[in-house]
Amino acid sequence: MLGIAESFKRRGERSILAGIVMRADSEIDGVAVDSASVGGLDATDAVLRIFKKLSREDINIILLNGAVVSWFNIIEIDKLYDHLRVPIISVTYEESEGLERYIREYFGDSVDFDERIRRYRGLGERCEVKLKNGFTIWVRTAGISEEDATVVLNRFTHHGKIAEPIKVARLIARSVMGLQEEWEGLYLQNS
Repeated sequence: MLGIAESFKRRGERSILAGIVMRADSEIDGVAVDSASVGGLDATDAVLRIFKKLSREDINIILLNGAVVSWFNIIEIDKLYDHLRVPIISVTYEESEGLERYIREYFGDSVDFDERIRRYRGLGERCEVKLKNGFTIWVRTAGISEEDATVVLNRFTHHGKIAEPIKVARLIARSVMGLQEEWEGLYLQNS
């Protein structure tokens, strides 16, 4: 499984996406990092680059920590599935009425508004999933049924709501983001 999570600062220009390969026995077997623009439309491409960097033929599922990342940068899960032929599971943790209202509020006057709304609507509705540990999450899938996605999520979610591959990927993304901020600070000090 490839778990992908991101870290970003709204005031920043780039977000960090980290991907980790986790085997069924929870061993980590690969890591790749990429970036996407904050508020952009390139998160799908960043996920594709992570997959390509890993150069693995044994990745059988991609687990995303949400399909709307980095300030409304939308990962097109159907496009990922069509391109990679690997099932996609996108997970979120809060019930909501959706993000279309916020996309209109923040991007209503932008030249890419229609494309952003098209991509968001293309994600479809989220399905509520009750994990065997009692927690409830919401998922979107491509290339895998909700039932099979639930089996996968139960297998990789040991504590709480967040599956282990996403936890580790998020830790890596945050660490790389912190390092990037340190380097930028050093660069500015030495300029």
